[in-house]
Amino acid sequence: RHGAVKNEDTFKTSPFHFDLWFYFTLQNWVLDFGRPIAMIILPLEWFPLNKPSAGDYFHMAYNVITPFLLLKLIERSPKTLPRSMVYVSIIMFVMGASIHLVGDSVNHRLIFSGYQHHLSVRENPIIKNLKPETLIDSFELLYYYDEYLGHSMWYIPFFLILFIYFTGCFTPVEEDSRMPVPALLLMGPSSLYYWYLVTEGQIFILYIFTFFAMMALVMHQKRKGLVLDSNGLFLFYSFIITLVLIAVWVVWLWNDKILRKKYPGVIYIPEPWAFYTLHMNNLHAAKESL
Repeated sequence: RHGAVKNEDTFKTSPFHFDLWFYFTLQNWVLDFGRPIAMIILPLEWFPLNKPSAGDYFHMAYNVITPFLLLKLIERSPKTLPRSMVYVSIIMFVMGASIHLVGDSVNHRLIFSGYQHHLSVRENPIIKNLKPETLIDSFELLYYYDEYLGHSMWYIPFFLILFIYFTGCFTPVEEDSRMPVPALLLMGPSSLYYWYLVTEGQIFILYIFTFFAMMALVMHQKRKGLVLDSNGLFLFYSFIITLVLIAVWVVWLWNDKILRKKYPGVIYIPEPWAFYTLHMNNLHAAKESL
């Protein structure tokens, strides 16, 4: 029966999935973080502005490979997990990532026309002078699909699947609660990617609620004499390091008045690409003028 936990697999342990975690981290860095970088550094003549960019093809590959890796991760869980919830989450993940593909493609192409990510849509010089003014509403709709709807349908299922998998990462055997050397080597790149995901995706609330849920589950299972296995430790410690990186990022940019204006809420976590268009673009322009 889907969703039921079998008695015979309750206390099975699973070795560290180095292959899956390695592929997961590699494709996250190349296909997600590398998308806008590939679009910027590759010659514009290869990918005209009215055609998909290299980053778009990276995004398409990400939308296919990531759901596959998530499904393989769920399959390797020592517990039988709720399949129906997993399948619905995967479907929503693909829908959200596909919506984001379109919005993100247009928004990043606008950089070549002078669009500045550290400003709101209506404050951008290339947008606020559009005629008729209803065109600005269309760009705000595009921004909504990209930054809000797309991100929500992409990241909520993503973190839900990770948490579902995490629920099966407990064992009564203390010897299984150790991370091998490959896990320690992957933890840095994995945590750094989650930092990018949370900051650029503006999903701190989703991330912190997931992390709190993981902490609560760890404490609850500890009362039963269960501890995290190597895969659970890898995921849990990666989230802890991510929180530290986010705190360092926020402290570093705490007094940035321009970014403060764009992110005026109680939770102040600037996007890396907003920082890039604000400071790094200016740095490049200054070098070129010398």
